[in-house]
Amino acid sequence: MIRALKPFAAVLTTLLATAAPAAAQQIENELVLITPVARTLTDPALAEFAKYAKEKWNVTVKTSALAAGTPVAYGRIVEWKGRPEADIFWGGESALFDKLAEQKLLARLDLPKSVLDSIPDSIGKPKPIPLKDPKGYWIGTVLEPYGLVYHPKLLARLGVPEPKDWDDLLHPKLKGNVAQCAPTRSSSSHATYEVILQRVARGEFAAGFAVPSYMAFEDRLAGHEIKFVAPKTAWITPEPIGILAGSKRPKAARAFVEFMLSERGQNVAMERGVFPITPKYRVQGAPGSQAEMAVEFTGGLRSYFDVDVTNIYDDDIAQKRYEQVNSQFRKEIESVAEELKKK
Repeated sequence: MIRALKPFAAVLTTLLATAAPAAAQQIENELVLITPVARTLTDPALAEFAKYAKEKWNVTVKTSALAAGTPVAYGRIVEWKGRPEADIFWGGESALFDKLAEQKLLARLDLPKSVLDSIPDSIGKPKPIPLKDPKGYWIGTVLEPYGLVYHPKLLARLGVPEPKDWDDLLHPKLKGNVAQCAPTRSSSSHATYEVILQRVARGEFAAGFAVPSYMAFEDRLAGHEIKFVAPKTAWITPEPIGILAGSKRPKAARAFVEFMLSERGQNVAMERGVFPITPKYRVQGAPGSQAEMAVEFTGGLRSYFDVDVTNIYDDDIAQKRYEQVNSQFRKEIESVAEELKKK
């Protein structure tokens, strides 16, 4: 009897050994992001990831995103103290991801070498913009320029030429017709103010107000007659992504990061008005497609790796005076906005 069971035991052992790797690759059935990235990008990205997970693992993943501005999201992650209510932090300034890693609040990504190697270390001169963390705690997902969005017909009525650079907003006929999110409420807007401040520090004078390309593109898709231009010194964010230490769903989190860096994930993003994080891909589609509309909207650009990128944003300077800039803005602009409009 024992002799008869030996072949069966051998077959069972083989089956279990074969099944083990497949079981190990299964991902959890839920994923939660905390992110400042707008729903116009996160929603389609999560929806496509859910389809991908069903196809690859036959797992129905429930996805959701906690919307929060970058400073707020960062603060919540710190307050969670390693027991996060989300799995992934996506978007904002890479310096905040570095700070989270220093506090051991991010887990190493442990991405495949082929994925890491496909993304350059940085882009831009004279100040290179890091696209991935050399220590492996975060990685960029897309290249997103912050530039000027404008209404051509309104400018024509005002007798103002279409802007190409920050200084063009100094036209006297634009008084009372320029809007911008305060840097106290958005780290991305804060970075743009730093670009202006750092230009002034070098003897230049500039003033400008930034809008992320994909948010402006959504308005264009909605039928608004607007245009977008990224000045030569526009800040470009790689929209970093990282897995929170203590995540309850680390496999699903890592799978989402890899998905966003794949051709399928990059295509989802490129159709929303942002640019690929790797030179492997370019924004392109069939004539009349949303991707081609995005190319036209952003001035014909298909990849930031096709052009020389000028970056003057110095993150070391910005981080040292982050609160000082916010405080100064609140005191001299935000709190007296109505009085300033009368001058």
